Amino acid sequence: MNTSKRLEGIGEYYFSQKLREIDELNRQGKNIINLGIGSPDRPPHPDVIRVLQEESAKPNVHAYQSYKGSPILRQAVAAWYRQWYGVGLDPDTEILPLIGSKEGIMHICMTYLNEGDGALVPNPGYPTYRSAVKLAGGVCVDYDLTEEGGWKPDFQKLERLVEAGVAGGRIKLMWVNYPHMPTGQLPDKDLFEKLVAFGRKHDILICHDNPYSFILNDNPMSLLSVPGAKEVVIELNSLSKSQNMAGWRVGTLVGAKQRIDEVLRFKSNMDSGMFLPVQLAAAKALSLGKDWYDSVNAVYRARRGKVFDLLELLGCDFSRDQVGMFVWAAIPATYKDGYALSDRVLHEAGVFITPGGIFGPAGEKYVRVSLCSTEEKLQESIGRVRGAGIC
Repeated sequence: MNTSKRLEGIGEYYFSQKLREIDELNRQGKNIINLGIGSPDRPPHPDVIRVLQEESAKPNVHAYQSYKGSPILRQAVAAWYRQWYGVGLDPDTEILPLIGSKEGIMHICMTYLNEGDGALVPNPGYPTYRSAVKLAGGVCVDYDLTEEGGWKPDFQKLERLVEAGVAGGRIKLMWVNYPHMPTGQLPDKDLFEKLVAFGRKHDILICHDNPYSFILNDNPMSLLSVPGAKEVVIELNSLSKSQNMAGWRVGTLVGAKQRIDEVLRFKSNMDSGMFLPVQLAAAKALSLGKDWYDSVNAVYRARRGKVFDLLELLGCDFSRDQVGMFVWAAIPATYKDGYALSDRVLHEAGVFITPGGIFGPAGEKYVRVSLCSTEEKLQESIGRVRGAGIC
């Protein structure tokens, strides 16, 4: 039995593969410190867990749920967007809860891409954009982001990419992600306005992936805050990072009614809704105030200082102004690429950091370090690197 052609060129997700290697090293007694994946290690707010417990104990909450999600969750998303982003959304028509925003990336690609259609994909960028485009039969058209360009798109080059097009169809989507992962680059109003204008000019749907806007950032922004953005923008958001709920798998897609209805046509054939107590707990999480975000960021801020120390020890160069739950850093010239530095640190010091090349060729001279480990673990990592003589 052969696999389908759609899997040609699609490898196993890098972290899935790497975690097996780390597990094997741990079985050998290596006790690897994993500073690779951005999975929050702290729990959600106690009130969120309490709602889940109380609602799960009720006898009438265990049936299939609406494909569009609970009205309570949709209303909570609308209130959250209004309070923090200044964006008005109709909870009945402009919000679609997701079983994690990662599934939304696939839903969007399957909804809009025909065989041979193009999608603009950031390089470096989240690898799932690329794999989802390919699985949907689309063609990835890279747009490079550079440190010299502030990790923002070069719109003159974007114009040339659109003009060149793709052989089998036309460019229909553009994936963007600000605050940017992996580089931690913040957006600004000018960038968002240019993205909306670009989408409108070329009839390209701008797909904004926005899970990091609250992490070490006092001014969260939505691309939908630009006037007229709903004509050409849909936005994904998530509770994984800002609410410490990565394993709960709660995300949302927001945009114009027509876009939500179109994606729902695909999504409703893929799942049967989300467990209601999870949705109600998620609604509680979205109602948390500034104190919650301040407490989350106080932890990450202290950890980031330790990561800065680690990267300085490794001779890396980095910006102290980046946000999100990672630190992106340029490697010393003595290493061929980020893989070489990552492998050395893993095998000589027992610490795993992510090579930047997994995010695209433009990331090959970089590494990324997660803030999702305790200060104690980060300090131990520093001691291991120093003890191994890697500095």
